[in-house]
Amino acid sequence: MTHFNKFFGLRAITLTAALSLTAGLAFAGDTNVSTNQILDALKPKPITRGLSAGPQVDPTAQAKEATFLNTVRNRQTRSLSMGERDQIAELASTKPNIDLEIQFDYNSADIAKTSVPSVQALGKALSDPSLKGSTFVVAGHTDAIGTEEYNQGLSERRADTIKKYLVQNYGLNNGDLVTVGYGKTKLKDTANGADPINRRVQVVNMDTKTASK
Repeated sequence: MTHFNKFFGLRAITLTAALSLTAGLAFAGDTNVSTNQILDALKPKPITRGLSAGPQVDPTAQAKEATFLNTVRNRQTRSLSMGERDQIAELASTKPNIDLEIQFDYNSADIAKTSVPSVQALGKALSDPSLKGSTFVVAGHTDAIGTEEYNQGLSERRADTIKKYLVQNYGLNNGDLVTVGYGKTKLKDTANGADPINRRVQVVNMDTKTASK
């Protein structure tokens, strides 16, 4: 009788875990965004040169950014050093960006079915003429479960998955997509590191020249 109770107790625990995971994925599906929302987020703010009012651009700083981006363009994600990853994050913090919350299956680089619409919307947005000529950073993130080394590799594979999808399905230039992984170092929900919301991809428009005037 004891064995019988233990067996069904384990079955109940397994079912509860499965239902919890399903609920998480359903919530993730509700976070899908439209192509227009992505475009609005990634379009550069108008910049000016000289003494006119409005955001200013420093030609020297812009040239340094362009030089750095060229050093990481067409690089394999896992080849980026920690210093290069930090530099990308620093530059990206001032650029037009969007957190799409693209979800991945647990412990996997496979895109969750509920997030496919977001990836498709991203492909349409990055293919839009208004963003032509821009370089985009695709940054992969994991939850806090697992070691730093493992999560770093997993986040890189997730970023590569998105890049491959965009290149194959939307004809985007391989060199215009710079992929980087941050593992579990930049959690979206720091209070709940295991939450699926942390398994995501962020996209940043690194170019501002398309909005200069």
